[in-house]
Amino acid sequence: MMSLNRHQLKELAVKEVMGAKTTQRLLAHTDQLLCVILIGNNLINVIIPVLTTSIALRAFRNHSAVLSITTGIVAFLIIVFAEITPKIVGAAFPEKIALPASLVIKPLITIARPLIWFINLLTNSILFILHINMKRSRDLRMSNEEWRSVVLESSNFIPSKHKSILLNLFNLENISVDDVMTPRQRIEALDFNMPFDQLVKQLETCYHNQLVVYRGDIDRVLGMLHVRKILAALQNQKFRREKFRELLVEPYFVPSGTPVFQQLQYFQENQNQMALVVNEYGEIQGLVTLEDIIKELIGEFTTTLPRIPSGIANSWNAQGECIVTGGTSLRELNRRLGLRLPLDGPKTLNGLILELLESIPEADVSLVISNTRIQVMQIDNQAIRTVKLFRPSQLDSIHTAAV
Repeated sequence: MMSLNRHQLKELAVKEVMGAKTTQRLLAHTDQLLCVILIGNNLINVIIPVLTTSIALRAFRNHSAVLSITTGIVAFLIIVFAEITPKIVGAAFPEKIALPASLVIKPLITIARPLIWFINLLTNSILFILHINMKRSRDLRMSNEEWRSVVLESSNFIPSKHKSILLNLFNLENISVDDVMTPRQRIEALDFNMPFDQLVKQLETCYHNQLVVYRGDIDRVLGMLHVRKILAALQNQKFRREKFRELLVEPYFVPSGTPVFQQLQYFQENQNQMALVVNEYGEIQGLVTLEDIIKELIGEFTTTLPRIPSGIANSWNAQGECIVTGGTSLRELNRRLGLRLPLDGPKTLNGLILELLESIPEADVSLVISNTRIQVMQIDNQAIRTVKLFRPSQLDSIHTAAV
C-alpha cells in the first residue's frame, strides 16, 4: 500500500473506483496504518509458531529433534508465504492489492483504536526524546534532477514530443540568453545615417517586423522600429527623416548571462518580446526574442514572415556533409543536426575551433570534436567564415583530435 502512486490513486478516487477513497484516507494517517499492519503481522508471526509448537508437543511429546524440525519448517513457511511473496506481489501490483485490503484494514483500525493510540503515543515520545521531527521529513521536495528522472522513467506513458518539452523546460534554468540569442553579426539592423532612399529600400526588403535602428555604429542604438508602421507612413509623400525618428520605440536591454527562464518572466512583466543583450561595457552582444526562447522549448516552428538564413542547412546532404557559417550557434547545430558539440565554453562554432587550435587557422584545416569531423573552408580576416561538417556516424569513435 505504501508503494502506491499517489497521483494515480487520486485519479482512481475521482473515478470512484471501489476502495480508492478509503485507501486515500488511510494513507493520510500513515502512523495508524503502519501500526495496525505491524500489529497484525507480528501477531500472526508469533501465534503460528506457538500453535505449531503446541501441536508438536501434544503429538510427539518432548522430542527435541521433532521440535527443531517443526520450528524450521514453520519459520521457512512464514518467510516465504507471509513475508517475501506477499511483499513482492504487493510491490508489483499495488493497486490490485491495496484497494481491496483497505476495506479490511479500515474496520481493524476502528476496532484497535485505543491500542493504536497508546502505541503511537509511546512512539512519538521516543522520537521527541531523540529530537526527530517527522513533520520536517514529510516536507521533502523533489529537485529538478529528480523530476527529470521521473519524466525519463515515464517515457512509455508520455508522448515523445511532450517529454521533449518537459526536459527542455528543466534546462531553461541552466542556460542563459547568450545561448539562444542572435549574435551581433547576424542582427538585421538599420543605420539611421544612410541615405534616405537606401533606408526606404532596406525597409521594403527586410525580413523581420521589428528592426534595430542605430546611428553609425550598432552600439549607438536609437530605438526599435515596427516595420509595418513605417511602411504605412511611407505612403505619404511628405514623409521625411524627422518623422521617421518619432516612430522609434525605446529599446529594451538585458545584461549578458541572464538566465533564459528569468528572461521569459521579464518579457511577461514588461509586455515585450525582444531585447538587446549587452555586456558589462554596454556593447551589444546579440538580440534575444520570445520566439528564441519558445523555440528552445518546443523546437523549430514557422512564422508568417520569412527568416534570414541562419547559416545552417536543415539536414545533411546525400554525402553526409553540411556547410555552415563559422558564426553559427553550437546549440543550433546540436539541435538541427543531432550533434553533441560541447556547450560549456564558446557559444559559436568559430569560437570553439579557435579555442581548440589557439590560433587563427589556415584554410583546409581539419579537426575532430566530439566525434564530428570539422573542415575549415574559408577564413575572413580574424574569423572563420565557412566550415564543412561531416556526419558523426561516418567516423570511428574519436572524442577530440586534430589532423
